[in-house]
Amino acid sequence: MVLKFSFFLFFFLAIAGFAQGEEIIPWSADRKLQWSDFKGKYLKTEWAAATTASSISYKFSTYEKDGQVYVDFVVGCEFYPKKSWYRPDMVDDLILSHEQLHFDIAELHARKFRKRLAETRFTANIKEEVREIYKEVLKELYIFQNRYDHETNFSRDTQKQMEWNKMIAEALEQEAKLP
Repeated sequence: MVLKFSFFLFFFLAIAGFAQGEEIIPWSADRKLQWSDFKGKYLKTEWAAATTASSISYKFSTYEKDGQVYVDFVVGCEFYPKKSWYRPDMVDDLILSHEQLHFDIAELHARKFRKRLAETRFTANIKEEVREIYKEVLKELYIFQNRYDHETNFSRDTQKQMEWNKMIAEALEQEAKLP
């Protein structure tokens, strides 16, 4: 019997331009991933059914007005089809929902990043301060993603998978209500 479960691969991309020209799918509450979005070549392993490649990206600019410095941020969460793959003989709808949740978790952390940026009073060293916040969020995201895979046993624990689906949906809803 072949065990069905997911493997997660996360790409840390600091600047949106890093993957310039690469096909991306921005996160959207209205658009869920489909297996046809996974266009990469799968690794020849016996244990992985799929890989979701996603990232949190950012860019910012500063401007001065009336003697005060203002900062504009753009934070995105993207899925990379050509770096994401699946093995058709090993996947099902449960594994797809597991992979979707990896993408949703990345979006949740993108929102946390936006919130921290909005709440921070920056100094003249803004570039380094933004980079440090970004690194902290990515570290939290990495730990959270690993916890998710561990607790759901890579989607094999159906009950835990359903609990995580509900928890992340609620967290995204809560984050959407924040100013």
